[in-house]
Amino acid sequence: MTGGTGYIGRSLAASLIARGHTVHVLIRRGSETKLPNGCKAVPGDALDQATYREAVRGCDTLVHLVGVAHPSPAKAAEFRAVDLVSIQEAVKSAVYAQIKYFVYVSVAHPAPVMKAYIEVRSQGEALIRSAGLDATILRPWYVIGPGHRWPLLLLPVYRVLELLPSIRESARRLGLVTLREMTGTLVDAVENPARGVRVIEVPEIRRFAARQ
Repeated sequence: MTGGTGYIGRSLAASLIARGHTVHVLIRRGSETKLPNGCKAVPGDALDQATYREAVRGCDTLVHLVGVAHPSPAKAAEFRAVDLVSIQEAVKSAVYAQIKYFVYVSVAHPAPVMKAYIEVRSQGEALIRSAGLDATILRPWYVIGPGHRWPLLLLPVYRVLELLPSIRESARRLGLVTLREMTGTLVDAVENPARGVRVIEVPEIRRFAARQ
C-alpha cells in the first residue's frame, strides 16, 4: 500500500490487519511511528518505483492512496508533481512485480472547479487501463471523518439538490461519503478482486455501507 500513513490509508491498513491480511506499507524513513500496529514498513519513495518495486514482488494487490492533502484548485502543480508521478511509478512497479490486482482512489467527475485534479486522476485511471491491470477504481468526492468534517454543513444543500430532477444525478455523483463507507468499500475491493477494471462511484460507496 502506498499512502498508508495518510487519512484513508491508516484506516484501511488497520481494518485489513484486523481481518487477517498482511499489509506492507510504503513509508518515508522516520515515519514508522505513523503506521497502525501490525503493518510491515517498506522504506522508499512513492515518486521513484525503483526504491520499492522489489518489495512489491510477491504481493497479490497494490493499493495506491498517495495524493496531495486537502486538494484545492490552487494545487494544480502539486497534483502533477505528486499525484500523477506517484501513480505513474506505482503502475510501473505493479507491472515490474507482476502484481495481479490494483486498487486506486480516483475522484468523482466532472466538476469544473477541480479541473486539474480530475485531469491528473483521470490520467491515473488511463495508465491502469493501458497497463492491462485488473483493477478497482473508486471515485469519491469528499470523505468525511476526523479532521475532515466541515462539509457536514453542506448536507442540507445536498438534500435539496438531490430532489431536483435536472441536477439529481450530478448531486449524487459529487456527494459526500464517510471514512467508514470509504474504508469498507476499499476492504471489499481488496477482498473481492475485479476482473478487468471496475469503477465504483459515490452512490455505490454509500450503498455498500448500507448493506453492512
